[in-house]
This record gives sequence, C-alpha cells and structure tokens, in this order.
Amino acid sequence: MTTAPMNPLAGPAGPGKYSTRTDNLQMGSIAYGEGVETAAIQSGAPLATAPDVRKEPITELFAPTQRPDEPITAGIDMGEGVGSDALMMNQIKQDDQDIVAKYLPSLSAMASAQDTPQSFRAFVSFLQGSL
Repeated sequence: MTTAPMNPLAGPAGPGKYSTRTDNLQMGSIAYGEGVETAAIQSGAPLATAPDVRKEPITELFAPTQRPDEPITAGIDMGEGVGSDALMMNQIKQDDQDIVAKYLPSLSAMASAQDTPQSFRAFVSFLQGSL
C-alpha cells in the first residue's frame, strides 16, 4: 500500500506542518452541519483550564523599562552602573566567614590529598579566595 495521496495536487502525506490527509476523510465544521453535535457536547459543561501558578506578573519582552534611570550595563563589570559586586553573589556573611576560617586548614589538607576530586579542590580554592 502506498502512502502517496490519491490526488497528486493534495500535498505531502505524513506528519508535519504541511501534511495533508490521504484517506479523503473530510472533517466537518464545528459551527455548521456535522459539528452541531460536537458543539452541543462542548456547551454542556465548561472545559477545564489550567490554573495560573505564576507568583508575579510576567513582563513582556518589548514592554517599556521599569527602571528608566538604571543603565543597561548595571550588574556587569563593564560600562556604566554598578558592577557584579553589587549582586553580592560571591560574598560570605561574617558569621559564616568565621566558621569557614575555622575549618579551612582541615579542608585545605583534604584538598591536597592525591585522590581528592578536582571539584572539591576548586571549592576549597573558592573558599580561600572569599576570605
């Protein structure tokens, strides 16, 4: 059996955006004739909708800025505005810093062992640079 359409001008068969039906089955309009029964079934009860789980409203991509006085380069280490240090991502609180300083000699000794993973060595190096 072939999958070619019965009418060569009907378009390609198979899945995809530009595919067409090859079984000559015509779907009726849901507004007239054959679709009256479907419309009656759908009007019997409201269709389910997914609840909106967003906590904050979403800003559209091309919406006007909400911070017109802030430079577009704020938060990076080039151009106008504050640098990445304003984000405080790599800073440790003072009380945490005291605890890290207390355990850093032990962590450094573990990092210098031969079978220590590179990720742990990088973590200890990060801690040493943060103090």
